[in-house]
Amino acid sequence: MKYRFRPSDENPFRSFLMAGFECADHQNAFGQRIDLTELTGHDRLIGEDYENLREIGIATVREGIRWSFVEKRPFEYDWSQVEDIIIHAQTHHIQVVWDICHFGFPDDLTPLHPMFARRFAHLCCAFVKKYRSMVTDGELIVTPINEVSFLSWLGGEVKGTSPYSVRQGWEVKYMLMKAYIEGIEMMKETDPSVQIMPTEPLIHISASDPSDPALLLEAHQRHLEQFQVLDILTGKICPELRGKPEYLDFIGVNFYFNNPWTIHEHRFISWDADPPNPLWKNLSILVSEVYLLYGRPIVISETSIPEHKRYSWLKMISRECLSIIRNGIPLYGCCIYPIIDRSDWDFPDIWHHSGLWDIPDPDSLQREIHYESLLALNEFRQELSDLGLQEEVPVTTDVLI
Repeated sequence: MKYRFRPSDENPFRSFLMAGFECADHQNAFGQRIDLTELTGHDRLIGEDYENLREIGIATVREGIRWSFVEKRPFEYDWSQVEDIIIHAQTHHIQVVWDICHFGFPDDLTPLHPMFARRFAHLCCAFVKKYRSMVTDGELIVTPINEVSFLSWLGGEVKGTSPYSVRQGWEVKYMLMKAYIEGIEMMKETDPSVQIMPTEPLIHISASDPSDPALLLEAHQRHLEQFQVLDILTGKICPELRGKPEYLDFIGVNFYFNNPWTIHEHRFISWDADPPNPLWKNLSILVSEVYLLYGRPIVISETSIPEHKRYSWLKMISRECLSIIRNGIPLYGCCIYPIIDRSDWDFPDIWHHSGLWDIPDPDSLQREIHYESLLALNEFRQELSDLGLQEEVPVTTDVLI
């Protein structure tokens, strides 16, 4: 079978504005399995969800296969819901960027298990074979493991998920990246055209006292630790894990309101303080740092804010994206994540109200559009059009009023 390769300097995404469906299936701080695809009803309402996206001009989505659902027994795979995503995506002309592992592992695995990397690599290979059996042409863009840095901290430092450890963040990160790279190797053996988009938190750690040089240096060193995952992936560090520069096609950065903080105090830095907080670093500045380090196209792979500041947050994000583009950095897209309301990980009866569609009633799961967010996205789309960045998909105008 022959696969078509896209030139590296061409944007492969069907729409600049993207949507992310929350697909965490992890064990939370209380050891409970949380499956947000099921809780939000996306597994049952996927056709409606995709149709809603097409009506507002979004044609690229992030989805996850949910490892704990697919592999309930070692090396035995249930692809039924993956097939459902593929079929609905083809029907609605939606492009899917796939997370093999968003957050969550099978019940019998943790990243520190000796079989973790082997199981994950075989899962990656089996997924590519399944996908190519149904879609023989076109791009296949994969995020092997979402937010390795955050997952390493959550499970390896603060006992927030499996393996429920403390002071083992580096060990968890190392084993996750071992699995990550072995997974890439097996995917590319099956289909050399597979493209890789790591998605990592984009953070900024600063010193609360800028006059303290030792504190400034410590904060800067901690800030740079966020790049360990990309450095392992590209072979800059831990070469024994076999990372290579060619394993980095695009860089996804996940940016939320609580991503900047001060070292030691862990005090979050307000993004909309009046007057502005001098410790706040604009998204465009942080993205420029990533691009200077790695020279790869960038995607804002996750961004949102809960509750009543959604419009102003999206307006800020749109301004920053436009600034990035004007600075000559290849920004290929911006993904609203989650696009649909989600419940809390540890207290699933609490809903965040952070999507473009709210779920006011968790029993009916009826989607209710948040019009201020939609207005912000429409204004963003118009500004992109003014820059000559045309969306591929037509927009249904009556939804945009």
